[in-house]
This record gives sequence, C-alpha cells and structure tokens, in this order.
Amino acid sequence: MSHQLAVDVRGLRKSYGDQTVLDGVDLAVRAGTITALLGPNGAGKTTTVGILSTLLSLDGGTARIAGYDVAEEPENVRASIGVTGQVSAVDDLLTGVENLRLMGSLHHLGRHEVRERADALLAQFGLTDAARKPVSTWSGGMRRKLDLAMTLVGSPAVVFLDEPTTGLDPRSRRTLWDEVRALASAGTTILLTTQYLEEADQLADRVAVLDRGRIVGEGTPAELKSAHDAGSLDDVFLRLTEPSATGADPTTGSDHTTKEVAR
Repeated sequence: MSHQLAVDVRGLRKSYGDQTVLDGVDLAVRAGTITALLGPNGAGKTTTVGILSTLLSLDGGTARIAGYDVAEEPENVRASIGVTGQVSAVDDLLTGVENLRLMGSLHHLGRHEVRERADALLAQFGLTDAARKPVSTWSGGMRRKLDLAMTLVGSPAVVFLDEPTTGLDPRSRRTLWDEVRALASAGTTILLTTQYLEEADQLADRVAVLDRGRIVGEGTPAELKSAHDAGSLDDVFLRLTEPSATGADPTTGSDHTTKEVAR
C-alpha cells in the first residue's frame, strides 16, 4: 500500500444472508484529500463506512485506514479515525464546552490537555461565545459544528462524514463546507457521504459512485462530467445509476430505477 493512501480498500465484500451488499469494492483515498462517496438508497455507502470504522465486519477483501488493517488492527484504526453520523452525538443537557471536555476524557486526554483542546476547537468553529450555554438552546448549524468539533477532539488522521449537512439551511451548510475544506487543507483526510450532489461537486477532490454494491464511476467532478458529457454531477449520477431507455445501463448492468440519493 502506498504510504500516501489514507484509505485503501480492495475487493471489499459484505453480504447479509443471500443479499450481497458490497460486491468487490475498490476505493483509494489519498491523505489530505476529500472523497465523496455517492450512491442511491441501498447502494452500500453506510455499510462501507461501517466496515471502515470497524463497526461492521467484512466478508472478503481488505481495507486499510492510515496504514492499519481494519480486520487485524481495529484498535489502531479506531485511534486514527473520527466519525460524524447523521444523528448528532451531542448531549443537549450539557453546554458546548462540557460536551467537548467529556469527549476529551473519553479519549483519555489529561485534564489540562482536555481544557486546551476544547477551547481551541470552540474557537476554531466560532462557538466560543455560546460555549457555556446548554446545547439545547443552540441552532441546528451550531449543533452540527459542535458535532464535527467533537469528532476532532482526538486529532484523527481520517474523518468519515455520513451526510453531515442533512437538515441544515443553505447558510449553515456552506459554513460547514468551509470547515471541512479547512480540515483537508490542514492534512486531515475526509471520506464524505452526501445526498446533496452540489455538496460533492463543491467539496470533493474525487467522487466515487456506488451502485448495487460496486463502484461504477470514479474521478474528479470535472473528469466525471467530461466523461459523461454532463453539465452537473446530478446528470452523471443519474446516468451511472439508472437504466437507459433501451434497457440496463451498460456501465452498471443495473436494471433498477432510483432517483433519490440517500443512505
């Protein structure tokens, strides 16, 4: 594996009974970049993230995160990653600073380091003024930023963002985009799943489209749009994941129709 690959997935397979969810997925994410993983409902995106974050076991293939094998070295993988899911991990009854300090304690940071890390993250995300107010009084955008800040307490090398801006208004969404860009610029590797194709177009260095358990398209947003003579990633996505008028899409072998991009 190249030392430059923060995520190195080869031939990943996962089944539940006779249902194949992942059917030989290959995915390579270079360190310090943002990759968006797109796919229709049931394509296997959340299963992929679950395996890479050691929450689910794999049935075949290999996956390495920050150089560590997810099956053989799960503790090292967990120490190298941060995960922000669709459901917020913040405790509404606590203040912002209390949430961050609690997370620091869970990462076994020393008391002084916990305080320093919490204060630094509050400042980084523009949350210092509200830090000592209960999170229940915060706006949705502020809560989402706190959620991301909590993911970063342990200074992970790789961050998985599973639809991080779902439910946010456009202004809050774009503010979070800025934070994600800043993380990547500082060297953090980000694997992003999103239902907003504009988000992938704006943020991602590379995009991978997952359909029926396989990667059916991969490249920079510009490369994908050029290759499919498409004006937007929406058009690329539909061409890769929907059947053509004459039958199955020759790129995917797909014989199903779906327009919704979801988990």
